[in-house]
Amino acid sequence: MNISLLAQTGMDGAAGGEAVGALALGPIDLAIAAALVLVAGAISLLLRLHLEQRLIIAALRTVVQLLLIGYVLRWVFALDRPAPVLIVMLLMITAAAYAAVTRPSRTYDRAWVSVFITLIICASLTTLVVTGLIIGVTPWYQPQYLIPLLGMVLGNSLTGVSLALDHVLDSLVKDAPRIEMMLSLGASRWEAARDSMAEAVRRGMIPIINAMTVVGIVSLPGMMTGQILAGANPVEAVKYQIVVMFMIAAATSAGCMMIVLLAYRRLFTSRHQLNSGAIRKR
Repeated sequence: MNISLLAQTGMDGAAGGEAVGALALGPIDLAIAAALVLVAGAISLLLRLHLEQRLIIAALRTVVQLLLIGYVLRWVFALDRPAPVLIVMLLMITAAAYAAVTRPSRTYDRAWVSVFITLIICASLTTLVVTGLIIGVTPWYQPQYLIPLLGMVLGNSLTGVSLALDHVLDSLVKDAPRIEMMLSLGASRWEAARDSMAEAVRRGMIPIINAMTVVGIVSLPGMMTGQILAGANPVEAVKYQIVVMFMIAAATSAGCMMIVLLAYRRLFTSRHQLNSGAIRKR
């Protein structure tokens, strides 16, 4: 499958006519958008939800973080060299690992390392396969493809990894008596933990499966929307979105399985004993 590059897809308009780029936004436009958040804050005050402070902090973080990454990416795009691209990718994966490991209610020693290894293998390899083999990006490190696609993968797969990790740790604690009884009766550590691990992977896959079920009917995802706003042919934008959805599904499923297996290896000894004491509440 060879999908034409985004610059080429932008040559055709939505109706076959001349394409137009996305309309530029000015400070006034952004201020009006910020007013929508103020409306949400006013509703919080009215209903005494006590969410206004969190809304303001979240909105400020959104503006600062996005403006910062915008200037960083402009600098990286201008350099057009692999080293800055790899540094940005590493920072993104590090931040995603931190976000994923802090969400579960329980943790264990070196859980962050397990999540980091999971994301750097599953997310990076999936993104490189898509950009190199499917889209055919040349050179392989083109930041305008590699960084946004990696961001999409990380943003979705970290949710699945976090859910899978949370469930497997919770299950190993709550089902410890059953698991230890099975082990005492001669079951292997794999046999004792298999049900908990399988359910954890299923839990982690629920968000992406739900998203794939309603995409195009209920939601128009970011990749597709961005290309259409930039003037790309909707059919070409859909092709890109199909690739992205499959890419996210692959990275999420691999990530869920890998983090569960790493937790399993960490929490069960080679003598087929459950080390549930290593699991602690956050």
